Amino acid sequence: MNPASLPAPSGYSHGTLAGNTLHLGGQTALDADMKIVPGGIVEQFRQAFSNVLTTLRAAGGEPEDLVSITIYLTDIPDYQAHGKEIGKVWRELAGPVYPAMAGIGCTALWQPEALIEILGVAVIPEHRLIKP
Repeated sequence: MNPASLPAPSGYSHGTLAGNTLHLGGQTALDADMKIVPGGIVEQFRQAFSNVLTTLRAAGGEPEDLVSITIYLTDIPDYQAHGKEIGKVWRELAGPVYPAMAGIGCTALWQPEALIEILGVAVIPEHRLIKP
């Protein structure tokens, strides 16, 4: 599952279907020009989560189909300090439903300027599922 609106992957997929379970590949805050968006953790969260949702929707999924999200962070205190703003972005993009989540600190991500990477799992009802 590789939506045309996301940068073309090389050596990975944005999402892989196993039955009606969609495994969403990790997304950083890359924009259409393959650059990490500026503006700090809140804007990077917005872009990375939007990228996840783009792949989810390409498979017929909706945010309420997310069952698990893992967020990798290079600076946990920065994320925590902006938690209310990040929560507002979540609700704007996905509504009030939250899946199981984990936030994991790491020393670096693939792009040196990336502060966040989000991956997830969704279970999409058969009647909405779009197979590649």
